[in-house]
Amino acid sequence: MWYVKGVKMKNITVEKEGKIGIVTVNRPKELNSMNSETRRELATAFEELDLDEEVNVSILTGSPGKAFIAGADIKEFSKMDIKDRKAMKEDWRVTDVIANSCKPVIAMINGFCLGGGLEIAMACDLRTASKKSKLGQPEINIGIIPGAGGTQRLTRLIGESRSMELILTGNMINAEEAENWGLVNLVAEDEDLRDKTMDLAKQIAEKSTFAVERAKKSVKLASSLPMKKGLKKEQELFVECFKSNDGKEGIQAFIEKRKPKFKGN
Repeated sequence: MWYVKGVKMKNITVEKEGKIGIVTVNRPKELNSMNSETRRELATAFEELDLDEEVNVSILTGSPGKAFIAGADIKEFSKMDIKDRKAMKEDWRVTDVIANSCKPVIAMINGFCLGGGLEIAMACDLRTASKKSKLGQPEINIGIIPGAGGTQRLTRLIGESRSMELILTGNMINAEEAENWGLVNLVAEDEDLRDKTMDLAKQIAEKSTFAVERAKKSVKLASSLPMKKGLKKEQELFVECFKSNDGKEGIQAFIEKRKPKFKGN
């Protein structure tokens, strides 16, 4: 049994490898589908990783098998009483926690990534996928629509036309199509996925955490601010980095042709 903040984690595991935190959904019999308990555990885990000074980057994946996260637990749907938007937002708080994390989060997609699973993956900052992976928003097939960011994040990532295609047909696409559409950053053979994802995470983890946090924040603002306001905010964040100890160290290291020693301030 795993513990996070003293709370038992029944459905996930949390590990650390160097500066990288690895969160694994561990419900293989249910294809790692999301029930309310698992969503709450994931939210708690990522809140804790955000505060962990030893972790610079996090990876989210599914236990080995057929699925990353095959969607929401449909059996639980029949028992749920979602009376209003507030109740649903609280149940799916995990997507906001991941999206608003000050640290980068990489979704390592190792199989079916459907419905709520794709919504969680899209809340992450980067996505890698094995060639066996299938991605989609199949909610329309059971008479509902995505409700945890699918219509909004998908459209921002791949555009309105492609989003309409996936959401209105409920069809799945393979990993290479997802990469071509801009939904996935990197595709690898099944046996190489972890190594290549870890390589990507390590590249980011070695950068200045001060600069990475502000870079992520600035990029995220691009989808919600008009260009003029976005540029102003970018300039403000640039100045913060330029004046920081890490900024000074990075510039000096470049001049001296050595590797910078960042301290995160």
